Amino acid sequence: MTRFTVNNQAIEYRLDPATPLLWALRDASNLTGTKYGCGTGQCGACTVDIDGRARRSCQVPIGSIEGSYVTTIEGLSHERNHPVQLAFIAEAVPQCGFCIPGMIMAAAALLHANADPSEADIRTHITNLCRCGVYPRIIEAVQRAGRATRGEEVLPAGPRPGIDPADSARLVPALVPPPAR
Repeated sequence: MTRFTVNNQAIEYRLDPATPLLWALRDASNLTGTKYGCGTGQCGACTVDIDGRARRSCQVPIGSIEGSYVTTIEGLSHERNHPVQLAFIAEAVPQCGFCIPGMIMAAAALLHANADPSEADIRTHITNLCRCGVYPRIIEAVQRAGRATRGEEVLPAGPRPGIDPADSARLVPALVPPPAR
């Protein structure tokens, strides 16, 4: 049995200690915001925060993190109002959205360590892959989240969890569906 804290809740996994954290989170805890991308640690879709560091969960055996604190995208902000989440929305970063949870977790860990990262810092620390190619917007979003973290900028609020999609569209005009043909 392996014990550690996930999203501020103590968890005891009755899984083989060699089980990758990714599968413990997705299959045993039903935290599906952490995505399976490549399984080799290359793409970053499975990035989570472990004790304040961004880590690729597909490469972390649960037995190696006994006693650690793990934060997934679900635990980053229950109200979806973390500065990185708001900046990603404000900068229209998400396209298909598959890689976004991992990128947000990598960005949040970077900003926790350095609230004023340079473009070079961002490129060095956020190496997640995105097939949609939103890299320039990611850099601006992380810098904008840094400004918000430092109190230099106020970010517009995003849609609240659990609200009707039509209400979301009124709050975030980019979410308005195209007219029906």
